[in-house]
This record gives sequence, structure tokens and C-alpha cells, in this order.
Amino acid sequence: MKKNLLLGLLSLAVAGASAQTRLPEAQLHTLQGQTINAQSLLSDGVPVVISFWSTICKPCIEELNAFRDQWTKWQKEVNFKIVAVSVDDARSVGRVRTFASSREWPFTVLLDKNQDFKRALNVNTIPQLYIIEADGKIVYSHIGYTPGSETKVLEVLKSL
Repeated sequence: MKKNLLLGLLSLAVAGASAQTRLPEAQLHTLQGQTINAQSLLSDGVPVVISFWSTICKPCIEELNAFRDQWTKWQKEVNFKIVAVSVDDARSVGRVRTFASSREWPFTVLLDKNQDFKRALNVNTIPQLYIIEADGKIVYSHIGYTPGSETKVLEVLKSL
């Protein structure tokens, strides 16, 4: 019963996420406290991988660590960037900078303090990942993480 309920909820989450086809407007914050618009993530003209995560989400951390481990190799194969968007709440958002720094993630880490970006993309479960083309079109989304699933991300990026 619980398994069917979980599958149903995941199906709804995926259906909701697929309704969004373009990167939405939303305010995000850098670890230095600056406010940026989500649209500015597209300014480099390369595809963007956006991963929603939290400091208390073990699968999120595993996924981002897997990206870190593959980063140098992947950058030789395809030009793209990764943005890790923390959805930590007011109680834990202060730990994000130290947390990310200690893991030596070579990509951009941003804060979604009010979770506006998360809501705009209909993110209900983390980790949730999106691949966005340089023009802002969402071409891939994935909920959850299992070791090895990061290879699908590279396949999608190579196909763009």
C-alpha cells in the first residue's frame, strides 16, 4: 500500500514538473548574499543542470558528490554548468556555505530562501534535477538519485 502511494505521488510530481517547459523567473541568492534572477543562469549560452538539494538529504548529497567526481572528465566532453539550488529552510540555510565548501563542489551553489524557484518548477521531492537548454527550454527532469544515474545526465547533455 505504501509503495503504491509513493509511486502515485512520484507520478504526480513528474506530471507537475513536465507541465513547466521553460525556466521560470524567480529570485535566488548567492552564498555571498547577492540576489540574482534565475534567468541569469542562462547567460553563458550553455546548457544548465539544476539540482535541488538540502543539507539533510543524503541522496541529494550523493548526487552532487557524484557530479563533483565526474566534473573534470565531463567538462572535457561537453560544455555545460551545474547549479546546486539549496532549499534549506531558515533554520539550516546558514550551514549551506560551509557544507558545500567542505565537499569541494566545483559548481555554483545558490539558495532558494523562500522556495519560490522550487514552487515555480513544481518541485515536491528532492533531489530533483533539471537540464535546461541554453535558450531556457527544460529538456529533462529526474526525481531521486541512485548511484550511476548521473550517466543519464551526461547522455542528455551530449545529445543537446
